[in-house]
Order: sequence, then C-alpha cells, then structure tokens
Amino acid sequence: MFLSRTPVLPTPEQALRGRPEPEFSVPERHTVLGTPLLGPYPEGLEVADFGLGCFWGAERKFWQTEGVWTTVVGYQGGYTPNPVYEEVCSGLTGHTEVVRVVFDPSKVSYEGLLKVFWESHDPTQGFRQGNDVGTQYRSAVYTHSPAQAETAEASRAAYQKVLTAAGHAEITTQILPAAERPFYPAEGYHQQYLDKNPGGYCGIGGTGVSCPVGVARAEG
Repeated sequence: MFLSRTPVLPTPEQALRGRPEPEFSVPERHTVLGTPLLGPYPEGLEVADFGLGCFWGAERKFWQTEGVWTTVVGYQGGYTPNPVYEEVCSGLTGHTEVVRVVFDPSKVSYEGLLKVFWESHDPTQGFRQGNDVGTQYRSAVYTHSPAQAETAEASRAAYQKVLTAAGHAEITTQILPAAERPFYPAEGYHQQYLDKNPGGYCGIGGTGVSCPVGVARAEG
C-alpha cells in the first residue's frame, strides 16, 4: 500500500541502537547453488552489493545469472548494527534491502552484473519500488573497490542517457563504498525465499529499457 507521507531516512542519532551481535544464525549453504552463503570466499571471486527493491525477487535475478557463485540477502546502507527485519521495515535503521553477489569475474563481469541490476528494477523511484514503499526499498550500489565505483558511476550515467531518451525521470540510485556501509545478512527465512516459496511475492520489475554494456568505462 502507498503511504500517506514520504519516507525519510533517519539520522545516525535517530537510528535504532541495534546490538553488538546478530540475534539469529544464517543457513550454511545456498538452497539453489549449494555454495556457502558467508565468507571467506574462494580466491579469485569478487563481491558486489545491490539494492533494487524487495530482496526476494532481486536475489533470484542474480542466482540465475551465469558466473554467480553465491548470493545472500541482507541489510546495508544504514546505521543500526545487526538489525532484524522488523526494525528495517520500521524505517528507523537507515538500511535498504540488498543482495550480496559473489561472482567469478572470468565468467561474468561487474559491468554485466550492473546490467542485470539496472534492468531488473526502476531506479528512478526513490524510496519505493512499485507498490513497495519505504526507505528499505531504495535503489543502491555499494562498491568494493575504486574500479567498481568507477564502473558503477559510468554505468549509471550511460543508463541515464537511454532512460531520458525513453522519457523516464532521473535515476535516484545511491552509489557508496561498501566499507562505509556494513552488510548484515538477513534472517534465514529470507535467504533464497523464492526457491523455498516458488509462488511467493516477487515485486521486481524493470523499466523495459535496455542498459548499454561495453560503454561504461569508455564513457566514464
């Protein structure tokens, strides 16, 4: 349901206090890929973090992508340490729902993952995605290296050009360093939710505008 007022991110002072340790454990292995959810990950793999609305459908988009080794959903971008789902939904943690994607760069590039990211949601909607409204549904990319940051910024600029040509609004996606925005895994029942519940709610849908690939670095 749409809310009557515009969601607002809390300040660090307004955010819930959280806790020093998580309240729950996370399953050891991915129900689809069979790989461990949490690191350390095998040498040669890289990590990418994306927020694109409800993480149930978002995670499925990435585990279906060739070259992805594992995925884990969680909370990122806020201030509350080790949040629980109800706290994130309150809007008082500052976190957004994200998918951590662990991938083999010899099989899929970071730019290729950005294409999946951009095309799987509407990055112009601010604090909502479709009928899902709240700060936890905002679009975000949390980068793990200067190269990722450069590629993400260039990709956003390239996608904005084609979105604008198609009559869409400005992209609202945040691009921030992951080191400054810790990732907290979500509860076990959220992990690979749509594999466990094939008829469950997805909520993910793109603009229908294709994201250019192969131009991000050249135009950056």
